[in-house]
Formats: sequence, structure tokens, C-alpha cells
Amino acid sequence: MDLSQTSAKELLNDLSNRSLSAEEVMRATLARIAAVNDQVNAIVALRDPDDLLAEARVVDQGENLGPLHGLPIAVKDLVNVAGIASTQGSPLFRDHVPATDDLLAARLRAAGAILIGKTNTPEFGLGSHTFNPVYGATRNPYDPALTCGGSSGGAAVALATGMLALADGSDMMGSLRNPAAWNNVYGFRPSWGRVPSEPTGDGFLHQLSTLGPMARSPEDIGILLDVISDPDPRQPNSVESSPITPVQTADLQGLRIGWLADWGGAFPMEEGILDLCQNALAVFAEMGAEVEEVPPPFDAERIWDSWITLRAWSVAAGLQPLTDRQAAFKDTAQWELEKGMALSAMDVHHASVARTEWFRCVVEVFQRFDVLVLPTVQVWPFAIETPYPAEISGAAMDTYHRWMQVVTPVSLLGLPALSVPAGFGSGGLPTGMQLVGPKGADARLLSIGAVYHAATSWPQKRPAM
Repeated sequence: MDLSQTSAKELLNDLSNRSLSAEEVMRATLARIAAVNDQVNAIVALRDPDDLLAEARVVDQGENLGPLHGLPIAVKDLVNVAGIASTQGSPLFRDHVPATDDLLAARLRAAGAILIGKTNTPEFGLGSHTFNPVYGATRNPYDPALTCGGSSGGAAVALATGMLALADGSDMMGSLRNPAAWNNVYGFRPSWGRVPSEPTGDGFLHQLSTLGPMARSPEDIGILLDVISDPDPRQPNSVESSPITPVQTADLQGLRIGWLADWGGAFPMEEGILDLCQNALAVFAEMGAEVEEVPPPFDAERIWDSWITLRAWSVAAGLQPLTDRQAAFKDTAQWELEKGMALSAMDVHHASVARTEWFRCVVEVFQRFDVLVLPTVQVWPFAIETPYPAEISGAAMDTYHRWMQVVTPVSLLGLPALSVPAGFGSGGLPTGMQLVGPKGADARLLSIGAVYHAATSWPQKRPAM
């Protein structure tokens, strides 16, 4: 068995019934990392292999530890993990080795995972292109001269190349979805509040970012989502959720899909992306779904203005304790900090009003449709030396993140969204599309995605590395 090609479900079943040892899985994982990681730079801060093998042997000698028993996992480098360098991609934290786990890492460990290191991320997680001054850039396995996306870029590449079977990530502005699209895997942004964040700082106001899972199938995503879900009593907006595993396959007969395309031209797209998404939608139609193109339900600029205000406010709140070292930030972090610090209370209020109006609008849209669909990205992977696209098909981008505007209608409202692979363009590069549901429809989206995955199996068409 080639363990790098095996699903998380199958690995975990074999680990649980002891037909496969944690040591065997660890040896295979380390061998795969040794074979491919130098080419893509996805796994960073890897622990000593001898220590990892010794830990795996201890796991084999004990009781079953939980749903992730013996599975190697590298954690996104925005999460503190005890005993492993946790840098946020910033030189300010290059030597930071925490003594305790963040909540997400603690849940992984309690479920039986063996935490082997980190997955690479942009500095402070800002920007959908994974590069930083601590570890460098993570490369796209379909073309190492190109970006892999971000900010969960290392996680997506590790999945795509078979170095990991499951990976965590986080998503404020598409960071679970964008790299999933560009690496031919699945990324799931859960309903906001389902997966609690770290219980520090404000717990009421900043409702934009969420932690979530990535995998090579919706079924595997469900396994990890159950581990990292459940409310934290210290956080006022965390919500109760029912288990998703095993992910059930949906009956798509009569499923009402609203295709939002490029939002009536508001989101410029590079050639070929919309065509591939429409081809993917045809898969749903062949299985009985009703696909209808939907005109823009809300003004894209109002969503965007609300988004960049609330995002800058949230990012600045996170960076504010480091303002005495602001000169060490990358330019985009400085831009977010300065924009956020300049906002007035009424600026934030007006942005929140616009968000509320968009929410009321989308509630009405979901009375007509079960699922809304958008492309996950607006461009193909770009040169790894390029910080971010300055234009799309001749349309100038006025900020460093405007090229990812297509994810903001979802992020602004905290809706669940599954980025599914949509195939390959003429240049051999992958892209994806977002299946979006109403708040709380997480299980339903994964069940729909499971049917699509069974019909397409895109992630199993992986790069030869």
C-alpha cells in the first residue's frame, strides 16, 4: 500500500484495528517528506525523525487514543504548538517555541494525532500567497515556479503531494479555499462559531476568521471537522454542533443550485476559470440538480467596502500590541495596521450595517436555492516572485487583496463554504469553485461534496512527485 495515496479514513481505520502501526505510518510520512518537501517547502519546523518514530512506537504500545489515533499531522504555523517553533511566518517570532498548545493543537493531540511540525504560511497569515522571511516560499506542486496560494498554502501542498492525509487551516479571506483550489484538494470554511478560535482577546466583535479542515475528500474533511468542533465555554459565540462523520452522500435530485458566476461582471476573471466551473456544475446537473444562473443579489462594492473596513479593524486589533516593532512587518501588514488604526467607531458601525443588510438579503436568496456557487479564485496561480496580482484581465487591482474579492460575500457573513476541485485549465493548472450554504448547513454541504467527489475524484489526479 502506498500510504501517501491513502485516504485519512482508510489510514485511521487500519490504525484503529492495528492492521497498520503508527510506526509504519510515521516511517512512510517521513519518507514522503524527505522525497518531495525540498521541492515545494510545505512542511516547516519538522521535529527530529527519531523522536517522532519513538513517539509512534509508544502509541503502538498503548490504548486507542481517539479518532486521530497515530496519524501524523503538521499544524498551520499560525497555531502555537508546545515544543515546536511557532513563528506566524514573522522574524519577530523566529525563535518562539511555546510551552503549551493552542486550543486547536490541544484538540488534535487529545484525539490521538502525532504533531510532527508545521505547515508554512504567509507572514501573520496575510495574503493568499505563501511566502515569509523565516522559511521562504511554498511552491505549487503542479508548477514549482508558481504560487500555491495561501494562507493555508503549506497545508494544501502537503495534502496534494501526499505528505499529509489531513491538515488544518484558517480562513479569513479565502485562506482555506484559495490554496485548495490551486492544489486540487478540498478546503472547508465552517459556519462561523462552529470551530472555536483561541480564547484570548476580544470574543464578541471580530467575527471574520475561522479555523477549519482541509483534505483530499469531503469524507476526510468531516473526520477532522468533528475533532476541532464543539463549543468552548470561554467563548461567547461558539456554537453547539452535531457530529458529521460519517459524511452521508446526498440525493442531488431536485437540488436547487444558484450559479453566481462573476457577480454580473463585478469580479474580473482570467480566461478559462468560469468555463471550468460551469463544466463542474454540469456534473451536478447530470445527477439531477437544477442549476440556474443568478443575477447579483447585492451590490458587490458595498460588500467590499464593508469587508475591507471590518478586516482592517480586526487585523489591526491583532497587530496593535506589536506596533513598537511595526518596521519589521511586511508592507501589507503595515497597510492593514495603519488602515485599521485610522478607522472611527462610526466607520465600523456603517460597515456592520452593510454586512447586516447583505445577511438579510442572502437569507431571502436561500429561500430559492439550497446552494450558491461561486468560483474560488479569479486568477490562475501566478509567478512565485510576484507578491500579488496588480491586475486581472486588464482590470487594475486597487489593494493587495482585491484579486480575491470573490471570497468576500461568504467571509463577511460567516457562511459555510466548501471549495471543491473543478479540474485543470489548458496550462495544466487546477482551479476550484465554492459551494456555499446557509449558516449551519455544514453537514449538508459536505454530503453534497461527497457525491461530487465520487463522480470526479479530482484530488486523486495528483502531481507525479
